[in-house]
Amino acid sequence: MSMNLPSQRGRGRRAPMADINVTPLVDVMLVLLIIFMVTAPLMTAGVPVNLPDSRAKALDQDQAPVEISLDATGKLFVDKDEVTDAILPDVLAQIAKRGQADKPPQVFLRADKALDYGRVMRVMGELNHAGLNRVALLTVGDDT
Repeated sequence: MSMNLPSQRGRGRRAPMADINVTPLVDVMLVLLIIFMVTAPLMTAGVPVNLPDSRAKALDQDQAPVEISLDATGKLFVDKDEVTDAILPDVLAQIAKRGQADKPPQVFLRADKALDYGRVMRVMGELNHAGLNRVALLTVGDDT
């Protein structure tokens, strides 16, 4: 019987290292983490609105929606431009003309939860009068 004893010939050679060096991987991951932490706040743009909570699922969208926002003071914004109540019907009519004949553009309505319900309903009435019936009310998502 023979036993597997260490030989004298192999002592000068180095055995291959089977360990993985994770230091470069950690460095790359930290750089990516910093990049995402810096760019994530820049991706949210618009009017600051305190949205109510909801458990509804996100909507699928095929084109860029028009965003209408009502802030806590009651100011009205179409995308990022402030709009008065007097010119809102004209602005909404122009938005309705941008859509296709069979499919009006998607409208996202963001309203601060501290606002009067009647104020939000007046804006929704103007949207309906302009023919913009694809309206989604935006809320803060709930992960539970």
